[in-house]
Amino acid sequence: MSFPKIGNLAPVFTLQNQRGEKVALKDFRGNKNVVLYFYPKAMTPGCTTQACGIRDTESELAALDTVVLAISPDPVARLEKFEQKHELNFDLLSDEDHKVAEKYGAWGLKKFMGREFMGVLRTTFFIDKEGRLRHIFETVKTKSHDQDVLDYLRDNF
Repeated sequence: MSFPKIGNLAPVFTLQNQRGEKVALKDFRGNKNVVLYFYPKAMTPGCTTQACGIRDTESELAALDTVVLAISPDPVARLEKFEQKHELNFDLLSDEDHKVAEKYGAWGLKKFMGREFMGVLRTTFFIDKEGRLRHIFETVKTKSHDQDVLDYLRDNF
């Protein structure tokens, strides 16, 4: 898998969020910057840390005209539980067939506890109001993801 090219339009998609509503990337074009992040599995420790950090930056992200879309291969029902349990305030999108993750190069070979398997590669994409891909965090630290995102946005958007 390879990442989309910086400067090009970000690959379009429409997915269901945690409430079963369709969310399309094109809906934000001309209106908001988008932080799009891929994570492996709702309600696991690292993914919860990452999501709660983003949740707590809502006002700073709004001031930067930015919305967050988080994508995982979890079904809608699991995403709804994740949202409710942790009072998340952004869209969690279900990509069960991982087609969107593949479009973004965020699906690939992983190694964990001596096993190799295909799965979501924790990756964050920054998309500007014109819908162009501006930057990619290929390495994401769950504990500092929220601050890393804010720092990048403040310096570049």
